[in-house]
Amino acid sequence: MEQAKQVRNEYPRPQFEREEWLNLNGEWNFQFDDKNIGEKEKWYMKGVFDKKIIVPFTYESKASGIGETVFHPYVWYERTFEIPGKYQGKKIILHFQACDYITKVWVNGQFVGQHKGGYTAFSFDITGIAEAGKENKIVIKVEDSQSCFQPRGKQRWIGKNFGCWYTQTTGIWQTVWLEFLNDYSIRYVKMTPDIDQNSIEFEYQIDGEIKDGKQVQLSTKISFQGQVLKEFTLLVDRPTLQCTIDITSEMNEWKIMLWHPDHPHLYDVQFTLAKDGELMDQVSSYFGMRKVSIENGKVLLNNRPIYQKLILDQGYWPDTLLTPPSDEAILEDIHKILEMGYNGVRKHQKIEDQRFLYWCDQKGLLVWSEAPATYEYSDEAVDNFTTEWMDIVKQQYNHPCIITWVPFNESWGVQNIYTDRKQQQFTEAIYYLTKSMDNMRPVIVNDGWEHTISDIITLHDYVSYGEEFLERYYDKTKIVTNVVPHNKFKYAMAKGYKYKGQPIFISEYGGIAFQDEKGWGYGEQVKTEEEFLNRFRSITKAIKDTDYICGYCYTQITDVQQEINGLLTEDRKPKIDPAKIKEVNDL
Repeated sequence: MEQAKQVRNEYPRPQFEREEWLNLNGEWNFQFDDKNIGEKEKWYMKGVFDKKIIVPFTYESKASGIGETVFHPYVWYERTFEIPGKYQGKKIILHFQACDYITKVWVNGQFVGQHKGGYTAFSFDITGIAEAGKENKIVIKVEDSQSCFQPRGKQRWIGKNFGCWYTQTTGIWQTVWLEFLNDYSIRYVKMTPDIDQNSIEFEYQIDGEIKDGKQVQLSTKISFQGQVLKEFTLLVDRPTLQCTIDITSEMNEWKIMLWHPDHPHLYDVQFTLAKDGELMDQVSSYFGMRKVSIENGKVLLNNRPIYQKLILDQGYWPDTLLTPPSDEAILEDIHKILEMGYNGVRKHQKIEDQRFLYWCDQKGLLVWSEAPATYEYSDEAVDNFTTEWMDIVKQQYNHPCIITWVPFNESWGVQNIYTDRKQQQFTEAIYYLTKSMDNMRPVIVNDGWEHTISDIITLHDYVSYGEEFLERYYDKTKIVTNVVPHNKFKYAMAKGYKYKGQPIFISEYGGIAFQDEKGWGYGEQVKTEEEFLNRFRSITKAIKDTDYICGYCYTQITDVQQEINGLLTEDRKPKIDPAKIKEVNDL
């Protein structure tokens, strides 16, 4: 089958990049299986696929070539592919950047594995099943559901859009690709910067049989803007290695180059694995030297307070839904966010394409990474959420742009958290599990209200004008001790938890919509640009004038289907002169 050209053909994992790979995006055969008969009838051997689909766009999207938004619980994909003969003898790894929700895979009629989860990357070793130099066939079955025990974020679970929930995403929605490895390879490298010690810690995981007498060496070369700063080699005597390196150099008077929105400096790093002098693997990566900390009710970046001016970003596009249509589309969003004077995004209810995080690293855009929510509490929901969240933390750990983890939002999936001790303990468990893997970043437990244990207290309030906001937030003590509900209907803290001096952040506000009967925003809709700016300026200035608040997040960057409160339309056209938005943010 011919591969369609120019369909998300950029390298899908830019922070861990190898030269040799094969993109499997493009046209695939496709079939709905509403009666769930495909496995029984062995469609993985010989199925009747009567549709075509453009991967990685889901069948619900226009870009897929199907554009049917009715929910189908079982869908199948099929295509053939040829692996160039030069990869004969190599390990063949099949990668999925994201596929929602349970993915089962057959190659040349043989089952190779399954994965559960809609937002994380995963892979299968298909060595010995797929063959180089010949035509191979891959068949995929994806099972989705409308269950509220499944992490689904903003995907609706009934047959039509409602509130702030939109068209569901079923099946492959990010790049599918192949990678070719030798018997020895680098599986993963965890990179932890320490700006106070001018050092970077590397934790390596190596694949391959480590035996006495086999000299396997791992070299690491760190450079900045083409200048090699450090280079060292470790003898691989076990599958996991750890090393901390001082990266002090004479580049400037501070001896290191820090990552910050004003100067997003990145160090390049190359990892090389060799056995008995023969090259086995080579991976290109990068890291940023930056520190996130909290002191005296402030969030610090590189030991200095930073006022965060974020915008809510749900990551939807009109023709491709959750899938970014292109690298250029990702960059367009980032440039427009920066143009309007924001220094970060709260990526809301979505784990974004790794290309997005790559460009945020490059451009210096701060990111709050937020988990897609479940919507009911049960043992099944706890298990589903915990497994996927820990994969998310691991997979996104190395990105310097991510400065905050947000596992829960507005009590979604923990709807009784205000009083229910079991649900409270679940959020505590996630907090500490996250910290066990990453003690660098703040963790917000239940963004918006009813916090349990949380490094930042975040409040959602869609009050329309600054006067009312200032009156409500005048007395900080009343807000943080639950004397008054900060937004007239929810309290800041869950029962049994006390405020301990954490930074306070207005992490949702605004949501102003222009008059339109087809959609909604928060508060009364406005008719003119002047009316919009008066309200936007009033509430934003009031937040900034409240001295104990250390940042805000405006709702939102673009319209999303029926929710029309974006600063941009769905197709990214500004509703307001971006310079006027920036002027307010710069007040």
